[in-house]
Amino acid sequence: MSSPQSGNRRWNPQMIRGGASQGADRTMRVAILLSLYNGEAYLNAQLDSILAQSHADWVLYWRDDGSSDASRVIMLSFAAHRGHGRCVEITSLPGANGVGASYLHLLESIPETPFVAFADQDDVWHPKKLEWAVDWLRAQPPQVPALYCARQYLTDSALNVFKKSERLHRQPCFGAALTQNIATGHTAVINAATCHLMQGTVPPSNTLHDWWAYLLTMAAGGRIFFDDRCVSYYRQHSCNTVGAKHSKLKRGFYAIKRGPCAFMAVFESNVQRLLSYPNMLTPDSRALLEDLSQARTIKARFKLIWKRPELQRQTFSETAVFRLWYLLATRCH
Repeated sequence: MSSPQSGNRRWNPQMIRGGASQGADRTMRVAILLSLYNGEAYLNAQLDSILAQSHADWVLYWRDDGSSDASRVIMLSFAAHRGHGRCVEITSLPGANGVGASYLHLLESIPETPFVAFADQDDVWHPKKLEWAVDWLRAQPPQVPALYCARQYLTDSALNVFKKSERLHRQPCFGAALTQNIATGHTAVINAATCHLMQGTVPPSNTLHDWWAYLLTMAAGGRIFFDDRCVSYYRQHSCNTVGAKHSKLKRGFYAIKRGPCAFMAVFESNVQRLLSYPNMLTPDSRALLEDLSQARTIKARFKLIWKRPELQRQTFSETAVFRLWYLLATRCH
């Protein structure tokens, strides 16, 4: 992996101080990736929560994606006064490139690091978030791709909690990963093996970095752990890139509003893009993707649903909608 630069200054691991002291054991280090876009309203709270982590061996890599507010000024001030030498700006991709492209560029730009965490500019982390993630990831074989994710407290813009995000109802597998993303980005922490899988790949335009990490990890026969503990405070406000619908009824309404064509276009683009990386796939993952790619009629898709029950979402109703859309989407071509 390339060594990032901040301006003309090459990143030097010996700069790390504080929790990640000079000469520290890098088997515990976490690279935190943060992409900014007009996030000045909530950014300081997120930075405070990163500083408050019980797992202190981290380095924060960030880039600004074309903000017109004071986001970059806030980050430069943080780096100068509170970052303790652990805040590195990545400037090798100028301008606005979108959320997914920005995070993937950050992923390409960091030095070799055992663990990588994705952060959002407007959320707040539980103090033990990194500790819990690293505890699980360190227990996995380092050569096996692994991804940690978790539940969140859903809050309003002032961090008033109104509920917890949904529990995991069914254990994740590759087929389920194709139908639904459960790895909410700001909770996700990956190991170096998943990081290596992601580097050099290009997800479809409608698939963000968190779902792509989940898909590649599962497609390669990796491991995922969904922590039932809430690891962050997830602000719901008008500027969320994705956000979380407050109820199953609202989620169902938005799914019906989108209709089968839009819903399945994302699904099918993920199938085709994953097939373009055959060396990353387990034999079973590749067989499933090829079956999905070849099933073009309602009859063929009905047989495939019967043959592959793992093509399901987290709840019965969500699975029913997915299967209905999968059958009806044959009319979209």
